[in-house]
Amino acid sequence: MPSQDPGEQDGAGVLDGRLVGIGREEFARDVWGRTALLTQGASDFSDLFSADAVDELISRRGLRTPFLRVAKEGTTAADSTFTSPAGVGATISDQLDDTALWRAFADGATLVLQALHRTWEPVAEFSSRLSDELGHPVQANAYITPPQNRGFDDHYDVHDVFVLQIAGTKRWIIHEPVHQDPLRDQPWTDRRSAVSEAAARDAYLDVVLEPGDALYLPRGWLHAAQAQGAVSIHLTLGVHTWTRHGLAEQLAEAALRLLRDDPSMRSTLPLGVDGPSGEMGLIRERLTAAIAEADPTPLFHRTRRGQGRPSPLGPLAQLAAVDALSPETSVRLRGALEARLDGSRLFTRVGWLDFAPADLPAVTRLLDGAVHTADDLGVELTERLLRAGVILPAEQ
Repeated sequence: MPSQDPGEQDGAGVLDGRLVGIGREEFARDVWGRTALLTQGASDFSDLFSADAVDELISRRGLRTPFLRVAKEGTTAADSTFTSPAGVGATISDQLDDTALWRAFADGATLVLQALHRTWEPVAEFSSRLSDELGHPVQANAYITPPQNRGFDDHYDVHDVFVLQIAGTKRWIIHEPVHQDPLRDQPWTDRRSAVSEAAARDAYLDVVLEPGDALYLPRGWLHAAQAQGAVSIHLTLGVHTWTRHGLAEQLAEAALRLLRDDPSMRSTLPLGVDGPSGEMGLIRERLTAAIAEADPTPLFHRTRRGQGRPSPLGPLAQLAAVDALSPETSVRLRGALEARLDGSRLFTRVGWLDFAPADLPAVTRLLDGAVHTADDLGVELTERLLRAGVILPAEQ
């Protein structure tokens, strides 16, 4: 069972600086997608989340489903049992009902705050940085479990996870996969009996996580967790990994798009055809040629851009920046934009822009992520990029 004590490392990112006690290269070579890794005393995670954050999100933020789930002993409660309208001016019926949630929690239910990468800024920033380092999208949930209770039975996830223990303690029982590297359409519920049989065997890892501990599990690894003598709060950072199968799907899609321009592939099958066998030779030949020619790169980048959101943009601050624009104005590329310059076109999560050849050197400089002045980029270009939401005032 791999276990490491974290050490301070100069220039470390959030992965090797806070989540694992080994270097990035060693993690990539020996752990990533291969095995579980426990790092005891990985980091103080109190800057990311807390009990106070739980109470604020549930009672004061007006959250709606599906930003919260309720589970107890493997059963997920119906949304209607913990949601209600919120009074005059906020009559939407699926807002969180803090009284109902308190009663469920006091009765032993686990509260699952979902998509914290959208609702809690410290977690959002951390998740975005981790996603940049890993090259895979990251989501964040928090699990709040009463003492001596558990929310879910033994199961596996179809994405990798980093578990960060925030408060209290939780016992984790880990078993090796019954289905290696499951795809997103291969959930554990398709293999209930195999999961149950594996969970009855000796565990690969049986450990109580304490505040500051971190646990990495590749997709497919079985796990169940139970709070100990106090309320347990942990963050789960779900890493939605790209797979070779996913790239193969995009290659096939790109090839099929090419075949739309092939008249022989658009032609009607012969009259009275009763099966595909007589046509498959031609189809395989054309499809093989199209796969050899197809370039899935644009589709990959478009799909990747669609899997996340750029960093926040304040409309009032943006308008103020446009109105006060001068050669001395400092700006920076908007974070998590997935910006990519292809020829004279800049692709981003907020759309694409075409540029004149004279502007391309300035756009290229902008992509380094550093702070630039409007004078350096050109005042007119800076205004255009501000209005497009591609850059932000440097202080925002």
